[in-house]
Amino acid sequence: MAMMTPDQLHGTLFYGDNLTVLREQIPDESVDLIYLDPPFKSNATYNILFRDESGDAPPSQIEAFDDTWHWGADSERALAELLSADSPAPQSGQLLESLVRALGRNQMTAYLAMMSVRLAELRRVLKPSGSIYLHCDPTAGHSLKLLLDSIFGPERFQNEIIWRYRRWPAKQKRFQRMHDTIFFYTKDTDSPRVFNQLYEDLPPSTLERFGTRRQVADFSSGHRRPGQTEEESPGAPMADVWEIGIIAPSARERVGYDTQKPLRLLRRIIEASSDPGDIVLDPFCGCGTAMVAAEELGRRWCGIDITHLAIGLVEDRLRELNTEARVIGAPQDMISARDLARRSALQFEAWAITRLAGFRPNAKQTGDGGIDGRMHFAKNGEGGRDYGRAVAQVKSGSVNRGDLDAFVTALDRDDAQLGVFITLEALGPRHGAHAEAARAGTVRIGDRDYEKIQLWSIEDWFAGRRPELPAPVGMQQPRLI
Repeated sequence: MAMMTPDQLHGTLFYGDNLTVLREQIPDESVDLIYLDPPFKSNATYNILFRDESGDAPPSQIEAFDDTWHWGADSERALAELLSADSPAPQSGQLLESLVRALGRNQMTAYLAMMSVRLAELRRVLKPSGSIYLHCDPTAGHSLKLLLDSIFGPERFQNEIIWRYRRWPAKQKRFQRMHDTIFFYTKDTDSPRVFNQLYEDLPPSTLERFGTRRQVADFSSGHRRPGQTEEESPGAPMADVWEIGIIAPSARERVGYDTQKPLRLLRRIIEASSDPGDIVLDPFCGCGTAMVAAEELGRRWCGIDITHLAIGLVEDRLRELNTEARVIGAPQDMISARDLARRSALQFEAWAITRLAGFRPNAKQTGDGGIDGRMHFAKNGEGGRDYGRAVAQVKSGSVNRGDLDAFVTALDRDDAQLGVFITLEALGPRHGAHAEAARAGTVRIGDRDYEKIQLWSIEDWFAGRRPELPAPVGMQQPRLI
């Protein structure tokens, strides 16, 4: 596929390996701001991360959310590319080679190899006036800082931002880990760049002594003393330690994605380093918090992720803002849907579930007693507080009547009122599953009856046919009454 123009990037979600998407579809110097929160197994012990590995392994960015890395053919290819005569980042290649010699070929250096080639591409697509924020935790932060220095240049380092939060402490023989790190770099020191000064509240001691008036330095007496103007102070220029709470389990913002970051955190980054109309890119977009923040702040945006679970969640979150994303890389017809089902049953499952409005796949994509996705609705119509649940199961292969029996059992065990049994191909009218679904009967929801079990297929999706279901209540998972 040809390179896209900056205007075409806006509102686009790419499904696929971000290295391929960056190289094939995102042009040079087309993006104003990059935020990335690359996955990493931060809770793994160091003896595992640095254990030597041999032999080929799956590609670094595997086709399901799994932040475990392995040194294999992809890692060797990345190292060779960075050391080649036409390397996009020769200093990064030299650094990576040294790290491999010092640390060995293991999960940590495989992760750094994966990140090196991607950071080189991210530098290419960033405008000279642009900025990049890399979000990580202390496990690999020191190594990522070296990579950023080698690719962007140490003189382009602006801040090491500490995001401090509170959570339930764990009993450990060390200080509690209660922060993440965000490295802030710019592309070009010679180009004017966007930075909108943000402010935080003045400390109580300053307010008590000087009030809210803007302070100025007065040297008229030969030494510095504080002076005061009639102008109101906007506050203190924001420091590089940010106290922002993690998302509470019951928060409306939570969508059930393991690595979801607070909207407030992304809004702060986007407000500081972009202007309305600028393009924000998140190449590991996950559940899409950067896209949501950018949309709310009047920025243009594009995102990339390797899982249909993530892409589907982003689509749903954007629909709540009355915005439809264009998804590139997702199946567009039955041929490509069959191909996805053949290549990855889990990816097909997540994509199929998210074709139903309001349904969300299980975050771990490992199944849940025969339930692959759920949707909540108001039992007594829109605005009601008594919530019900619809569930779905996906089958990409052959189906028999026993599969329907098992699904009905799983539906009842899940205390759900409605179920959608999703297949790749439409089941013929004489298939025994139709009789099993009809035997389940109907359920009264609000002022109408719904079939308790509905058979629906991806073939139906492409034909424009949808199941009859109550309106979903949105992304937040309500408390069932």
